[in-house]
Amino acid sequence: MTSTDGPVITDPDTDTYDVIVIGARCAGAPTAMLLARRGHRVLLADRATFPSDTISTHLIHPPGLAALDRWGLLERVVATGCPPIDTYMFDLGPFTITGSPAGEGYETSYAPRRTVLDKILVDAAAESGVDVREGFTVDEVLLDGGRVSGIRGHGKDRRAAVAHAGTVVGADGLHSSVARAAGAAEYAGKPKINAYYYTYWAGLPMRGVFEAYDRGDRAFAAWPTNDDLTMVISGWPMRDFEANRDDVEGNYLATLARAPAFAERVAAATRVERFVGTAVPNYFRKPYGPGWVLVGDAGYLKDPITAQGIQDAFRDAERCAHALDEVLTGRRSFEEAMREAQEARDGQVMSMYEFTAEFATLEPPPPETEQLLHAVSESPSARDAFVRVTAGVTRPEEFFAYMEERMSRRPHPA
Repeated sequence: MTSTDGPVITDPDTDTYDVIVIGARCAGAPTAMLLARRGHRVLLADRATFPSDTISTHLIHPPGLAALDRWGLLERVVATGCPPIDTYMFDLGPFTITGSPAGEGYETSYAPRRTVLDKILVDAAAESGVDVREGFTVDEVLLDGGRVSGIRGHGKDRRAAVAHAGTVVGADGLHSSVARAAGAAEYAGKPKINAYYYTYWAGLPMRGVFEAYDRGDRAFAAWPTNDDLTMVISGWPMRDFEANRDDVEGNYLATLARAPAFAERVAAATRVERFVGTAVPNYFRKPYGPGWVLVGDAGYLKDPITAQGIQDAFRDAERCAHALDEVLTGRRSFEEAMREAQEARDGQVMSMYEFTAEFATLEPPPPETEQLLHAVSESPSARDAFVRVTAGVTRPEEFFAYMEERMSRRPHPA
């Protein structure tokens, strides 16, 4: 194999691990860290070096903070100066829903830059005894009789390396090399819904507030991150993607202009980075098979409008590490442990998956839903309940059952 960096040096180094994890960001680094803390020999490989950026909404809602706290890493994130977010505001046009995301013992959310967060996670993995290989490209996922058995790749020195393990974990996102090599089956899929573009602004203070605006077939949101910057993201339906892609900035600003007061605040600020854009499909993949496991976006992905990705990755990492520990210590079979982990994952996230897809359509809600949301806007407790759904603290079905019960007690007009 050759590349613009020169040929790979053959005669590879070879090593053996209990687990190999491909991808060292929000799913992979915690999975590797947690397994190493249980005494297992783990290789963590990523073609990136850290700190480095990646496309992300950044938001870590309270359930994600709870995971960081369990791992002893929350204080490190807070110490970076990332401001807390204690209020979520949803401006739906005719009315606004403002409330607190508090839950699981945490009053706020945080939205650290991925240059900050991922470095903390990778460092924690290394401190736990993981063999971390940054700048390592996986050229091939190895198969032995239909079973995934290891990887072949090379580092920046172009020297080839082969590593074998009983389990190879794909934490490598949408285009997962493990999912591709294993032929991981997809289910419950939905097409791309929206295209999103974001950038960062200086001089746009948010004062601890996450702000979201729904304006017909356009939506945008803003929240504070590290270095006194504010991330502002704008979205429009995929049907407009081709027409808008040649003038991202113009369409981005035109979307903000649908909320004139906010557009004036942005006009007084300074854009400090380029626009970054993405549109993602919605899917579940079977997350395991002979010798392989998928975590994070590699196994389950949805539209980013509810910003669940980081905390989903954290919880998936905990499930995966627990299941593999049971397998490696002989307490359960691989099939039994991983089947239970898949069922737990799907049971935890499926209703949010459907809620997110519906929320992302940017279509006018049916009259009964609009009536319900208007009732939410009139009650402080209901506003907090709605915000906790968007923060992943409360399941959507629990919220709607709560609201239906409340509305059933309201007096009817004579």
